[in-house]
Amino acid sequence: MLSVAKVQRRNAWRYYVRGVAFGDGRRPVGTAMKAAQQQAGLPPGRWRGRGLAALGLTEGAEVTERQMELVFGQGRHPDADLIERGLLDDGVDPATARLATVLGQPIEEIEARKQTPLLALDFTFRPQASLIVLWALGDDHTRQVIERAHERAITTVLRWLEDEVAETRWSSGRRRAKTPALVVATWRHLDNRDGFPLLHDHCLVLNRAQRLDDGGEPAWGALDTRRLYQHVVAAGTLYTLTMTTEVCEDLALATAPREVTPGLRPVMEIAGVDPELIAWSSTRRQQIEDALEGITDDYVKDHGRLPGERGRHGLGWWAAQNTRRSKKHPKPLEQLRAWWRASAILAFGREMVNGLLERCRTAGAAIRARVSPMVDTVLAAVDVAAITFTVRRTFARRHVLAEARRHLLETLRGRAVPTVPHEHAGSPGLDDYIADNALDRHCRQLTVPQEGRRIPALDQLTYTADFAWPHRWWIAGAEGNPPRESSRYERARVASLALQNAIHDARTTPAARVDDHDQAAAAAHAVDHADQDTALTPVQRAAAAHAHQQAAMPEEYVQGRTTDPATWMRTPENLDRLAAFTREATARRSDIEERELPASAADPGPHREEHELQHRHPGDGPTPGART
Repeated sequence: MLSVAKVQRRNAWRYYVRGVAFGDGRRPVGTAMKAAQQQAGLPPGRWRGRGLAALGLTEGAEVTERQMELVFGQGRHPDADLIERGLLDDGVDPATARLATVLGQPIEEIEARKQTPLLALDFTFRPQASLIVLWALGDDHTRQVIERAHERAITTVLRWLEDEVAETRWSSGRRRAKTPALVVATWRHLDNRDGFPLLHDHCLVLNRAQRLDDGGEPAWGALDTRRLYQHVVAAGTLYTLTMTTEVCEDLALATAPREVTPGLRPVMEIAGVDPELIAWSSTRRQQIEDALEGITDDYVKDHGRLPGERGRHGLGWWAAQNTRRSKKHPKPLEQLRAWWRASAILAFGREMVNGLLERCRTAGAAIRARVSPMVDTVLAAVDVAAITFTVRRTFARRHVLAEARRHLLETLRGRAVPTVPHEHAGSPGLDDYIADNALDRHCRQLTVPQEGRRIPALDQLTYTADFAWPHRWWIAGAEGNPPRESSRYERARVASLALQNAIHDARTTPAARVDDHDQAAAAAHAVDHADQDTALTPVQRAAAAHAHQQAAMPEEYVQGRTTDPATWMRTPENLDRLAAFTREATARRSDIEERELPASAADPGPHREEHELQHRHPGDGPTPGART
């Protein structure tokens, strides 16, 4: 999970060196940052990012208090004192010497225009609640596996941001350039303000990056922070997918859905972690929910209606701020883990705590036995396109990519995609492949390039789809709650499963099978396990992939309220229309391919390449010329 906050005020660096760098506690007055960290047993901050080389820093080096003041407080080089002193010794005037250490536009110039300079963005990464429980109550090996996966997932996201997202801008945003090098300072936190476990890292991304100017010389400029904000959800899903997969593979675990808020997207948690333990660790959530109830009542009294989706987010933020406790005195991890374990044993008993990992492995073995690392990319593209369209109506590629990563997380249930063959090691990840298929096959571009204006980048294009818009329905109340209207996500799930069933029916209907070549065209593009039986016919492989897809889907999606057949009967014509459309498209594609059959039949290479194209890791970089 990923959240972002702005770092704007020039004295904000003091908050980080006095609080964030001290475990979100209150550093004693007069005590140096490094000394305070050592006394409290806290890890120091570390530098990350490819942009460190331009500043003379190295990956993993400690972050000092003076460096924080210079870089994030004044927008200057971390060795500005040494550089300025050398220039002064050479006879340079003080103003020129200081200006030589500034990274990009001086902050004073921005403030002179009555603007507030944006110094950095605080990216905060944290795992799901079940992983935090395992990290807090598990043995040392479990803790180390989770911490290692956490660090690698953060590295994967930062590399993806550098390769695919980060840009620097100048000339009031009229000119832009790719920026594959960020400067990041990271701080590790172990608990929340109540003292309960909450593993998370603060990654301070400097709003400065280096580019080459018109003369080929390196120059510092501001990042396009709007692009970074736009890709936060896609980055968060990449972090969750990467970390969850590594932990599940290393510890032989699996994931299961947990509904946090009725009607909203469930969280894929580690199967076997008791809900009581998750509630025990999530003290802040209960405090926020209690405060949110009163704030919502006040909103209804003032406005005469319930808040919308954006209003609920705003009220939730206020509830979080109102219940935020004062800073505490931080403690070392060994002491915290002993206290957490004692607290959990007193609340739930020694047997529940000691058997936590074994219960997770037992539950994981049952899931892994019926869910193989195979993804039907045809159904995945339909699922991703239908959900994105129903939730957003108009969208960009980043929204589809984020949904593709969620689909992989929900479908693979913690299983990893097979290893990439050596010859395809630089190919796009499976998430990119599904997203591109969803856009190419099921979406329609809305953005029209205008003559005389800059051609928009691929990730700036806007899309929509021509799926039927699902009707709304009401869901009966439970546990004393009143009836509520179906959410956009619930309607999206119904639309997606209806489309998948229509395609599955079209695959298995005799009228849709023109010949064996047509069957091959309609077969599932699957990521098959190494020992997958290759003797199956294309239609059998499609049916097997569909059965796997349904088995991997969370049970409430398949049998619960969101896929109730009574709901589907509201628009029965949609299924027939989509099935007919799929059969017509399959037949048309078959006719086109038959014309080229003599030339392609003698060369099986492209078919092998198409199959191997699926064996990719999510988040891998694209090949040259591939769509990004």
